[in-house]
Amino acid sequence: MNTRTLSNREARAVFLDRHALLETPAGDATGSALLGVIERLGFVQLDSINTVARAHDLILFARRPRYRPKALKTLYEKDRALFEHWTHDAAVVPMQYYPWWELRRQRDAQKLRAQWRNWRRDGFEKQFQTVIDQIREQGPLCSSDVGTSEKRSSGGWWDWHPSKTALEYLWRSGVLCVVGRDGFRKRYDLTERVIDKALCNLALPDDHEAQTINWCCAEALTRLGFATPAELAAFWDHVTLAEAKDWCAQELAQGRLEPVHITCVDGSLRACYARPGLGNDFSLEQAPTARLRVLSPFDPALRDRKRAERLFGFDYRIEIFVPEAKRKYGYYVFPVMEKDRIIARVDMKAFRDADTLRVKALWPEAGVRWGKARHCAFEAELGRLVRLAGVSKIAFEEGWLRA
Repeated sequence: MNTRTLSNREARAVFLDRHALLETPAGDATGSALLGVIERLGFVQLDSINTVARAHDLILFARRPRYRPKALKTLYEKDRALFEHWTHDAAVVPMQYYPWWELRRQRDAQKLRAQWRNWRRDGFEKQFQTVIDQIREQGPLCSSDVGTSEKRSSGGWWDWHPSKTALEYLWRSGVLCVVGRDGFRKRYDLTERVIDKALCNLALPDDHEAQTINWCCAEALTRLGFATPAELAAFWDHVTLAEAKDWCAQELAQGRLEPVHITCVDGSLRACYARPGLGNDFSLEQAPTARLRVLSPFDPALRDRKRAERLFGFDYRIEIFVPEAKRKYGYYVFPVMEKDRIIARVDMKAFRDADTLRVKALWPEAGVRWGKARHCAFEAELGRLVRLAGVSKIAFEEGWLRA
């Protein structure tokens, strides 16, 4: 049997459709409608950097321009339709997926206990019961509320005091839940007071691990369209590469997967797996939206930098930790998408005290001409974006358009 080959254009269409970027961004962005977007993506990564808007807000705004941060806060903290835990990073996840995190919680309980003992975390295990009792008595607490008698340093996130380490461990292993944030400080409560008993007190079947591996791989593939075993394993970051490889082999043998070749932007072929019939996928007949939009550097479509380079020819590296003199672009540079291409990257920041979004620099990608029509589309997108950023004016610095 011949292996089906998708052209680069077809691969982009499938991939962007699965990430809700093929269609024109529109629609309600509150309540169940917003939850539907998050379910489609699987999760939304949380990030504290707020040069224009936080990553999670910009991810949702790029798909629903009527989105405002209050809607996510309501969904998470009031409606309890989301829970917070880890995928590849901290993220909010639809509450209905909570049981599928049990394997992750079990594995974290084993892994982190050993790791953190050797990572300047002496004494954190002795604080478990003290922290639990304090939260039980006082209600949800932040890390600054526990272990107040402990000696602390101002070293930052890598130099937690023992009670903060205990908080994080108890959250990652499932005893505690994060119930919201004050600014960007997590508030923790007892899981038994937060998660519905029907979700957190399930009697786990003997094959729970196998069921979880199946769910993780199948749901990852649904949201990617096509993938290698490594990409399936990395999506939720719950399962190992070996487990994802075994899953692919089993599904292939049962006829529920087929090998496909994906044409990369340089013409090379990449071997992946997909559900049968991908060559007839409805997304292949859709024209991508002409709406130009600014994406978060942590957008799900671009989170895997190597895949973004293969599919879109977009070589992106975050330069937050690069000294300013050595940066190629800027501290926090936003990709700009038009149709199914990344056409530019822009360095900009909202100065809220001056009520202004300042565009410092924009670099068109190779082969992209920044003409009048494209610039008008960009200004229109900035006009939508300022409402999310909390300002009303736009300013372009001298020399903003770069070669």
